[in-house]
Amino acid sequence: MFSKRMILVALVIVLVAVNIILLTITGKHTQAPSGLGRGALVIVSPFQKQFTAFFDSLKDTWNQYFYLVSTAEENQRLKKALGQSLEQLNRYSETEIANDRLRHLLGFEKEIPQPMIAAQVVGKDPSAWSKTIIVDKGTRDSVRQGAPVVIPEGIVGVVVEASARYAKVLLLTDPNSAVDALVQRTRARGIVKGGGADYCVFDYVLRKHEISVGDIVVSSGLDGVFPKGFRVGRISEIVRQNAGIFQQVSVTPTVDFEILEEVLIISEPAYESPPGEL
Repeated sequence: MFSKRMILVALVIVLVAVNIILLTITGKHTQAPSGLGRGALVIVSPFQKQFTAFFDSLKDTWNQYFYLVSTAEENQRLKKALGQSLEQLNRYSETEIANDRLRHLLGFEKEIPQPMIAAQVVGKDPSAWSKTIIVDKGTRDSVRQGAPVVIPEGIVGVVVEASARYAKVLLLTDPNSAVDALVQRTRARGIVKGGGADYCVFDYVLRKHEISVGDIVVSSGLDGVFPKGFRVGRISEIVRQNAGIFQQVSVTPTVDFEILEEVLIISEPAYESPPGEL
């Protein structure tokens, strides 16, 4: 009729009630309890001890819970503060790196007699067939179509389009790019054209001219675009065929176009050699 669990619960309730009554009685009368009271006390005391231990454990668990909640909140706060500190440190590092690059460009700009415009690369053509970049300077900054673009490491390319705020630069490695160039050591001349990837070809170099892998190739200044003496690249491969009057020459640009972030645009045409070259 009644389950064992219900009987056990009822028994516990009764014992608790008896315990409360006894505590009330003993609280009112300071003298020693009677025989019945002592008997009930013997029966109830173990349960009272268990209940006291249970409630103490419950209290400890409750306090521990709030402690863990407080610790978790403090942990989240510290993680957020750490993230903010790391982000700020990263910004400082980026600013320092950018300042180093700009100081490098500024020092190079002071060595060049022609007026130059510093610009930042803000876009890159994702096409595999076209090698161009977009910079954040345009006609309102005196950028003109056909202006050569350089950095201290060498020639970047030439401006092919310009709007008021932006300009498109055709890179040296584009197949439509061409620079009249010469080997700095031997003065052998030719035309450097884009190879479409990360290299260029050096066409029309006569077989009779002595050149070697590792030779530096610079602009000759004879194309009317690039001033004389700007580095184009280094000879990376030479093929001398049995027939023909020209050598097949590959050139690796001195500019790393994958990490290009700032450039200098020569705003006025000039044909003098930059200081320290040739």
